[in-house]
This record gives sequence, C-alpha cells and structure tokens, in this order.
Amino acid sequence: MSRSLIASAVLAVLLLVAASSSLFIVNQAEQALVLRFGAHRATIREPGLHAKIPFIEDVVRYDIRLLALDPPDEQIILGDQKRIVVDTFTRFRISDPLKFYQAVRTEHQARAQLSQIVSSAMRRVMGQVMLPSILSEERAHIMEQIQQEVAERAAREMGIQVVDVRLRRADLPEETSQSIYDRMKSERERQAKEARAQGYEWGQQIRARADRERTVILAEAQRQAQIERGQGDAEAARIFAEAFGKDPQFFTFYRSLQAYRHALGDGNTTLVLSPENDFLKAFGSGPGSRR
Repeated sequence: MSRSLIASAVLAVLLLVAASSSLFIVNQAEQALVLRFGAHRATIREPGLHAKIPFIEDVVRYDIRLLALDPPDEQIILGDQKRIVVDTFTRFRISDPLKFYQAVRTEHQARAQLSQIVSSAMRRVMGQVMLPSILSEERAHIMEQIQQEVAERAAREMGIQVVDVRLRRADLPEETSQSIYDRMKSERERQAKEARAQGYEWGQQIRARADRERTVILAEAQRQAQIERGQGDAEAARIFAEAFGKDPQFFTFYRSLQAYRHALGDGNTTLVLSPENDFLKAFGSGPGSRR
C-alpha cells in the first residue's frame, strides 16, 4: 500500500472524527447549552442538527417538557397549632437553561432544592391558617398563595417555571388520629353507658308502673268478686227463704240431706248417734221425722 493511500485513509478518519465531534442533534423534547471551556456560548431551543467546535465546546442538554416533583410526606404545624401530614406534588419546566445550569447543574439537584422551596412556602403560608380552612373552599386560595411564592423563588433562583403546586392529601398524624379515635371511642362508650343506665331506669319505672297497675287491677277484681259473691249469697239466701216459705218440711229435709252429704260424703267418717238424735230425723227414726 502506497503512502498516499495511507495518508488519505488517515485524513478521512480524522475528518470523520472531526465531523462527528463538531455536529450534534437536539430533538424536539430538548434544549441545549453550548459551552466553550465552561463559559456559555449559545442556547439552542430549536430542534435539528447543529454545529460546535470539536474538543473545545461542550453541549449540555435539558428536558423542555413538564417535569414532576413528588416529595415525601411531611408534618406541618398550622396556625391553630394543629399538626397535619401533607402530601404535595409540583409540575415544572426548565425555562432558563443557562440560569438552571449556573444554579443547580442537574435535575436531581434541582428537585432537591425545589423540594426545600415548596416545603418552606407550605410552612409559611399554612402556618397562618386554621385547620377548618384547609378543609373548606379556602384551600384553593391557600394553594394559589403557595404556588405563587414557589414560582417566584424558583424562577428567580433556578430559572424554573413552576406550572402547578397541588395538595394531594392532608391528614392528621397517626398518633393524633389514634388519640382522636380513642377519645371518640371513650365518648361513645360513655354515651352507651348513659343510654343503658337510662334504659334500666326507664325499665324500672315501667315495671313499677305495671306492678302498681296490676295490684290495682287485682284489688278491683277482688272487690268486684266480693261484691258478686255477696250478691250471689244474698240471692241464694233469698231463694232459700222463698223455698222455706213454700214448703218448710221439704226445705228441712233438703238441708238435712246436704248435712249428711258433707258429714258422710268422703266415706271415711264414722258417727255414733242414738236413734233419737235429731240428726237422724230425716230418716224417720227420730221424733219429728217425716212419716
């Protein structure tokens, strides 16, 4: 192989390396900074093929799309000294890549610093409001204040445009929730005891009233029974008197038979009487008996 061919091949390789080092592509989702020995030379926002001086200039690319920040939950003390655990999310984009590069260099560092800005704004604004405000329509206005403060600081310090800051969730801390639950449970148990005691008292009153009414009803029934029994006895005495007046001898005979039945009806009674005894006159064996 001749020296001219070798030289041509080496030159072609050098030209290829120089071309690849001097050209770069910026896609539609990116923006780029061209730095010469670390100093800013150009900001490229248009997608396409661009040129730079090889080995002298460097290209730093940043995403032009919306980026998400989801910091961990944190506790915040409100204006009424109540503690809540808030869960927020932030949406932002890099609006000034040069300021962003000078301030934080990387997206990772930007997220860490932006998290501190959001936390600071949340604590400052929410530290002046009460818990009911967070749970009411005022919540939207509170979040607007927080977003405005975060947006101003992020744009001024890092070249970031904050599009949205939202409060995804606001809960009481676990220990506070447990304390409230225990207090509610104790209150419900107290109310249950009061209800049971009141029910027992009402039950006692109802039973006492029922017993009193039962006693009155029984007394009235007994009184009415005594009246009916007295009326029956009087009616029986009247009938007996009428019967005695119509046939005294038959009435005497009938009464004697009743006496015999009561005295001798069980079959276990033994009477020893003389034949002249008046008790036996109904059988015709004594004086005054019926013939």
